[in-house]
Amino acid sequence: MQCRSDVCFVIDINLHYSCILKLTMNSMDPSLLPSLACFAHVAHHRSFTKAAAEMGVSRANLSQNVKALERRLNVKLLYRTTRDMSLTEEGQRLYDVWYPALITVERTVRTMHDTHDEPSGLVRVNTSRVAAKTLLEPHLQEFCTRFPKLQLELVMDDALANIVADGCDAGIRIGESLAEHMVAVPITPALEMAVVATPAYFEQHGLPATPADLSQHNCLRFRQTSGAIHAWEFTSREAGGHTFTVEPQGRIITNDDDGMIRAALQGAGLMQHIDIAVRQHLKSGALVRVLQPWCKPFAGFYIYAPTRAQMPTKVRALIDFLVAKREGMANLL
Repeated sequence: MQCRSDVCFVIDINLHYSCILKLTMNSMDPSLLPSLACFAHVAHHRSFTKAAAEMGVSRANLSQNVKALERRLNVKLLYRTTRDMSLTEEGQRLYDVWYPALITVERTVRTMHDTHDEPSGLVRVNTSRVAAKTLLEPHLQEFCTRFPKLQLELVMDDALANIVADGCDAGIRIGESLAEHMVAVPITPALEMAVVATPAYFEQHGLPATPADLSQHNCLRFRQTSGAIHAWEFTSREAGGHTFTVEPQGRIITNDDDGMIRAALQGAGLMQHIDIAVRQHLKSGALVRVLQPWCKPFAGFYIYAPTRAQMPTKVRALIDFLVAKREGMANLL
């Protein structure tokens, strides 16, 4: 078959290019990488002297590395005279492929070092919905303004999660549910479970004096991700009181905590939730709290990460931001 000369030329270039790549890949080992870097810089400047000055090495060192590379590849890459230097055809092809790759690697490494000064990149946070709504969402604009090079992805998950397996940088959970090997920092004060309802509901149905009185009330029930109905937790009032639970009874069941709060605000019944989730409604008087003496404080929310060693600057920035918000939160609870 007869072919056009330009097509044959392209095929010839591709074949020659493939041969050089094959030679490079077959010979590739860690000791070859410095020589490739030396060649790329020399070829870019068309000068051993300028390349040596840029890299901070001697001209002789560069020359030795380039000669070693030519021996390994069994290809002449440079024409050298006492006054001039140029690339061979093979050298030009290798340079065209290798130099852009080298610059990309160098830029990436430089960016990694730069992030120690200014946080940048994507931070993926695995968080429960209530933590996201109360601790993160109210401050998203401030966070983005303070860290313009950071991206924040919230991965909503009410179940206990393996942040390493899920590809997340950090997680937010109640302190008592954290794995021991995690590095965890508190981002809220101690919290309590709060039993609440509207003033109108209590006016119609009366106030429960003890957790046992809840059997006479319509309780809004929450179905957990496990499928079980959340049991209401209390602590007895005597010294060294023990923890016990009450199985709530009621006509409404939901797996959405916001929906449960909206039902309570309509006067549909009592609900139990973490106090931080209903604080604004308690402050406004839309909801009233009962049975508080039976609700013992527990460890609040923590932000946690796999390790403290070489913690990415972007993760440290988020931790420091949320820790700073903890101080103001203490005055609201």
